[in-house]
Amino acid sequence: MKKSVSIVLVGSAGQGINTIESILSKTLFNAGYHVFSTKEFMSRIRGGMNSTSIIASTERIRGYKKSIDILFVLEQGGVEHLRDRVDKDSLILADESLKVGNSFNIKGIAEDIGSSIYENTVCAGVICGILGVDLSFGEKFLADSFAKKGEKIISDNISAFKKGVELGVESGLDFKLDSGVEIRDSVFLSGSDAVAFGAIAGGCNFICSYPMSPSTGVLVNLAKLSGDFDIGVEQVEDEIAAINMSQGVWYAGGRALVTTSGGGFALMGEGVSLCGMIETPCVVHLAQRPGPATGLPTRTEQGDLDLVLYSGHGEYPRLIYAPGDIEECFYMTHNAFNIADKYQVPAFIVTDQYLMDSYYDVEMFSFEKLKVKQYFVKTEKDYGRYVITKDGVSPRGIPGFGSGLVCVDSDEHDEKGNITEDLDLRVNMVDKRLKKMDDMGGDYIAPTILNEDAKECVIVCWGSTKHMVFEAAKKFESLKVIHFSQLHPLNIKDKGLLEGKKLVMVEGNATGQFANHLKRMWNVDFDHKILKYNGLPFSVEELTEKLGKVCRK
Repeated sequence: MKKSVSIVLVGSAGQGINTIESILSKTLFNAGYHVFSTKEFMSRIRGGMNSTSIIASTERIRGYKKSIDILFVLEQGGVEHLRDRVDKDSLILADESLKVGNSFNIKGIAEDIGSSIYENTVCAGVICGILGVDLSFGEKFLADSFAKKGEKIISDNISAFKKGVELGVESGLDFKLDSGVEIRDSVFLSGSDAVAFGAIAGGCNFICSYPMSPSTGVLVNLAKLSGDFDIGVEQVEDEIAAINMSQGVWYAGGRALVTTSGGGFALMGEGVSLCGMIETPCVVHLAQRPGPATGLPTRTEQGDLDLVLYSGHGEYPRLIYAPGDIEECFYMTHNAFNIADKYQVPAFIVTDQYLMDSYYDVEMFSFEKLKVKQYFVKTEKDYGRYVITKDGVSPRGIPGFGSGLVCVDSDEHDEKGNITEDLDLRVNMVDKRLKKMDDMGGDYIAPTILNEDAKECVIVCWGSTKHMVFEAAKKFESLKVIHFSQLHPLNIKDKGLLEGKKLVMVEGNATGQFANHLKRMWNVDFDHKILKYNGLPFSVEELTEKLGKVCRK
């Protein structure tokens, strides 16, 4: 009996890998297992070679693992596609037509039931049979999933699943999982789901975006939920329209989200700079993928930190979050709306394809302490939008709420919002805007630390590398890990955390962008940088190997 099993599905786009993943993941979750799922896929609608990794465990799992216990091949060449992950202990399953590994008459059973469309359900059944999962959990999921399709579709899918389970049991392949545990108050979500729900919790009432993978899931989720939560939805003509429309919403007193990727965000530079000048809040979710240009549009990377740090011309404050997991996606997106509103600055939530397209079960989010904090004021007749204050934050009015005129302008302006070329006033206004950075430190989210007292080797990481680094680091003694999820502004007090005999940075880009940022801000030098930029996430196994090499030197 095994406490954990790694299952990988491989085939071409259009073969229904996502369907098998959905059936397997939800069935295993309903059966009482913690489930982690992530995928890698080519940028094409049909053809190519894609794979989905699913880990079922009696313990919570968060980090991507390279190893494969069960490989289900749906297309010739699937084993070769994953040659770096398959070893002698990997159990290979396939339809008998492929003549690979342990074969099953999957196509024949599906056709007997009525259509080749049921092949995916049979495949899911075979795996559940081999794992020893009670078929009732799969039956329930299929009945719920196809409830709107009618009794025949439900009945045929359940028949296909049962036949698959029978094949798995009769195969005699011994890969039984320990009994599932009772999982209470948990939900099965992706990073895209969590960002969307976090936006709703933060009071988001408008989403305006142009679709761009891997950020589109957030737009789709909020569009689906728009009726339930009174959210305006606009799929705009381009990203320039998206950033400008969002500022119009904030100016009018609403709370808008823009979701995009690097290429789309590149078009928003002037709009972001406008936000900095008119001091209107905005929240932008940027899901990174490899560039430059179109790059690898369906792969993952942490290559856009510099783009976000220095987006827009001129000097003005900004907030940058980089969630490390699904929980942080939710809570930090919620927080971004409040901080953007409080300080009247652009707030950025930086994720990546790996985090957006990964699913796992998390404990139900706590809503008790989540507040939608709005900071605009009712204006008086002599209201000035840009009154110079001690902390740099001027009272923000919105049109129609009070008797004052809310005047904003992209040119430099006086305290009333009127254009000015008074050069002394220009200096005062720049200083006023930059003062916000001082108080923003009071809302700082401190890094997460593993083995705080260790000094021998200190590993620094950010964003979605969090759990792979943490899991790998647990295999070593005297190794401290510091994960940053707030990248800007930083708190100088945390510089002391980076004291050790050896400093190592782990990040998914070619130049060490966060390491360079820490060098500029704190004059910190790293002894080693573990970098990856081939479009795939770090795995726990490769980080264990790489950390072992650099920390034992």
